[in-house]
Amino acid sequence: MARADQLKQPTYRFALRVVELCRRYPRTLEGRVFCEQLLRAGTGVAANYRAACRGRSSREFIAKLGTVIEEADESEFWLCATHDLAIVELPEVELLRKEADELVAIFVQSQRTAGGR
Repeated sequence: MARADQLKQPTYRFALRVVELCRRYPRTLEGRVFCEQLLRAGTGVAANYRAACRGRSSREFIAKLGTVIEEADESEFWLCATHDLAIVELPEVELLRKEADELVAIFVQSQRTAGGR
């Protein structure tokens, strides 16, 4: 497996867990808004990482990793807000928040390494 491909499965599993969590959001206005935003960001981590792995050059790979970092960071934001506002009170919220934070750190480091910094 190519080095860049190593995170395809973990990001895919993260996306699936986000979908499963979103299915448990309440059908309130804020529940729907938070769910939609988290769903877009959380699945965007995996989708954009796959796109990064298909980059035609190292510059394109590095640029697309920037989008992955943004999506992971946004996922963490929505998970933090979900927790702090008690929109969904499940242990999965905090576990996914930690995982999103770890993904941000991994991809920031990957971007630095790929860029030669």
